[in-house]
Amino acid sequence: MSIFGTDGIRGTINIYPMTPEICLKLGMSLCFLLKRRLSHKPKFLIGKDTRISGYVIESALTSGITSMGGDVYLVGPIPTPAIAFLVKSMRVDAGIVISASHNPFSDNGIKIFSNNGFKLAEEIEKEIEILINDSNFPYERPSAKDLGKAYRIEDAQGRYIEFIKSTLPKDSNFEGLRVVIDPANGAAYKITPTLFHELGAEVITINDKPDGLNINKDCGALYPECLIKKVKETQAHFGIAHDGDADRTILVDEKGNIVDGDLILTILAQDLKNERKLKKNTVVATIMTNMGVERYLKNLGIKLIRTKVGDKYVVEEMLRGGYNLGGEQSGHIICMDYTNTGDGPITAVQIAYIIKKNQISLSELVKEIPRYPQVLRNIQIPEKLSKEEVKKAVKQISEKACLLEKEMNGRIVIRPSGTEPKIRIMVEDEDQERLKKVLAEIEEITYKILNS
Repeated sequence: MSIFGTDGIRGTINIYPMTPEICLKLGMSLCFLLKRRLSHKPKFLIGKDTRISGYVIESALTSGITSMGGDVYLVGPIPTPAIAFLVKSMRVDAGIVISASHNPFSDNGIKIFSNNGFKLAEEIEKEIEILINDSNFPYERPSAKDLGKAYRIEDAQGRYIEFIKSTLPKDSNFEGLRVVIDPANGAAYKITPTLFHELGAEVITINDKPDGLNINKDCGALYPECLIKKVKETQAHFGIAHDGDADRTILVDEKGNIVDGDLILTILAQDLKNERKLKKNTVVATIMTNMGVERYLKNLGIKLIRTKVGDKYVVEEMLRGGYNLGGEQSGHIICMDYTNTGDGPITAVQIAYIIKKNQISLSELVKEIPRYPQVLRNIQIPEKLSKEEVKKAVKQISEKACLLEKEMNGRIVIRPSGTEPKIRIMVEDEDQERLKKVLAEIEEITYKILNS
C-alpha cells in the first residue's frame, strides 16, 4: 500500500500511516537501504516542527535507525529548508523532517532529503514502501556492538541563520526597516525574528509561542488576517508569514495587501534579470500561477514554464532545464543559487534586500503586476471512494471543465490534493462575472460526480 504522497508521508497522528509502528519501520527501512549503498555507517539528521506529536515520531524513527546500525543527529525544531542545508553542511547521508507543513497540529508527516539536499527520489520511496509492507522485514538485525547511537546537536539554528546571511551581499543590513513576522507558532519561531534582528531591522513578532497544539492555528501563511492587522497597527514596512515548517513565505505590504508566491516570484525574477543573473531568462512555476503574472513576465522578456503542483516538480524542471528561480503561488520559492528547496527565511531576506536596495515600498514593487480574478475551492472527497474511483472522478470532472473552458478567457484546473482527501478547483478568468458563473457550474458538477 502506498504511503508517500507528493511531499513525503502525511496524515493524522496515530492513524495509518502516521503511527509509531510505521515510523519505526520507516527508520529501519531507510537505514537498511542506505547501508546497502554505503561503505560506512549511515548518518541521519532529524529535525521537526513544533507539533506535540513530533516527540512520538522522532523517537520511533530514531529507534528504527539505530536498531539497524545507523547514527542519528537530532536538531529539534527547525525549518524544513534548514535540514536541506545542514545535510550537505554536516556531510550526513540523509535528512528527515517531521512536519505536516501547513496542516493542523493533529496531523504530522515525514519528508526525507538525500545527502545532496534534494528530496528523496521516487524510486527510493518505492523501495521503502516495499520493505514497510514486507512482513518478513527486517531479514536480519545488527548485533549489540553494531547498533547506532543518537546525538543532540545544539547549534543547528545558528548555523542555518549564518548560512541565510551569506546569501546577501557582504555588509548588507536592514536598518530602518520595521518588519512584522508571523512564524505560525511553527519551526521558524526563533529563526526568522533572530535573523532580521541581527540584520538590523526593527522586529515585531506575533504567533511565536508554540505549545505543541497551536501551530498554524488561525495564523501564518494560510491565515494572514492577524498579520495584516499588526502591519497596519504598527505602520510596518511589510509583514512576513511562514507556514508550520517555514518552507514557504507570504508577505503583506505596508497597506495590508497580501503579496503571494506569484508576486514574490515576479519581484525576484525582475531583480535577477536586471542584474543579468536570471538563467536563460526563465522561471519555473506551476499550473496554479496567475495568467496575468505569466503575461507580465513575457512582456519583460521572461519565459514562464509550468509544472504540476508541488515544489518537487518545480525543482525537477529547474534541474532539467538549468534554471535558477522557481516557485509556487502558495509561497514555496526556490532560489537554486542558494538552496534546493522552498525556503521561507531566504525568500524573506531576499525581498527585504530588494526593498532596501531600491529604497522602494513593497506595494510599489508589485503595483504594475496584473492579476486575473482567480478563485480556489476545496471539495471534500467522500470516505467511501477508493483511490481508483477518485482518479476516475477527477477525469470526468476535468472533461466537463474542458467544455466550460471553451466559453472563457481563462482556465480551470482540477486536481486531487496530494496531502488531504480533497479535490482542488481553481477557476481563473478576466471577467469576474463569468468566473462566478463557471465556478458555480463546476462546483455543482464536482459534487454530483463525487456523490453519484
